[in-house]
Amino acid sequence: MGNWVVSLAGPRRVSLEPCPTDPLGPGQVRVRTCYSGISAGTELTLFRGSNPRLSKDWDDASRMFVPRQTPVPYPLVGFGYEEVGEIIEVAGDVADRHPGQLVWGIWGHRAEAVLPAGAVNPLAPGLNPLAAVFARPGAIALTAVLAGDLHLGDWVGIFGQGVIGLLATRLASLSGARVVAVDRVPARLERAARLGARRTVDAGVDSAAAVLREATAGRGADVCLELSGAYPALHEAIRATTHAGRVVAGGFYQGQADGLGLGEEFHHNRIQLVAAQVSGPAPAPGLAGRWSGARIAHTFMDLVAEGSVDPLPLVSHVVDARAVADALALLDRGAGDVLQVVLEF
Repeated sequence: MGNWVVSLAGPRRVSLEPCPTDPLGPGQVRVRTCYSGISAGTELTLFRGSNPRLSKDWDDASRMFVPRQTPVPYPLVGFGYEEVGEIIEVAGDVADRHPGQLVWGIWGHRAEAVLPAGAVNPLAPGLNPLAAVFARPGAIALTAVLAGDLHLGDWVGIFGQGVIGLLATRLASLSGARVVAVDRVPARLERAARLGARRTVDAGVDSAAAVLREATAGRGADVCLELSGAYPALHEAIRATTHAGRVVAGGFYQGQADGLGLGEEFHHNRIQLVAAQVSGPAPAPGLAGRWSGARIAHTFMDLVAEGSVDPLPLVSHVVDARAVADALALLDRGAGDVLQVVLEF
């Protein structure tokens, strides 16, 4: 299809545009994209125009958001971070990558990319290439599970059963936790049960805090992972957690914290609230020095390769990349049957 890249001209103004072919330099490889997964979190905030980076600048030195001094640099070109492709060319000094090799990594929604050889990771032999679009979502889910410091026998509430939540449900179950999955979409709760959840809670019908306390003789969850990015869900996760327990906030929260009351159970039960985010110097408290973002992603893909995690049933839509506007609109509508949407190049 030539060399094309997804471009965002403004909120909800997305298209596939032609772009020049980059020359190949020393130590680099050229990759032709097969599949590129769309994030239903970060990318939707860019598509909708609600991402804080559109109104503020991130200052690396202070690690703070500061007022933006320049206009938003539209168009935003090539956003995306769930790619798998085939190497079609290697520089003469690259010895450990070769044409025809299937690789995964992060290079954005584009038909072709030139990258450092070390930035692309070989796909495990025999693995369906479509599974590799889950390397980053899987790393996000695993980061939340690791940040939760789960132990065998812990009762764990997982709020939000989208792609990240369903993967976290599987990973937490593998860790020996007794998972209670929470969502408002019955079909997602059914999936969560198949992935190992002991109990499920339809948050539109029942109180997750009441269910978790009933399951634990009144104590509450040892740990809750909040992965929906909804403030009311974070509030309910705090309510569901035992005295001095831990709540991991792994969702990408937008706007002001409507529905979150920190003067209630959070204050009186002395809840430990930690943030989990896969990028940066340490993905979550307590992981520095042992778990880097790269190690987490590779660990998740190892679990996929050995069959402990099967993400392929979470692919709900594979869309021709030329229909990227339709694909993002599909996610934007938030229908319950939409999970992982993948662009095919």
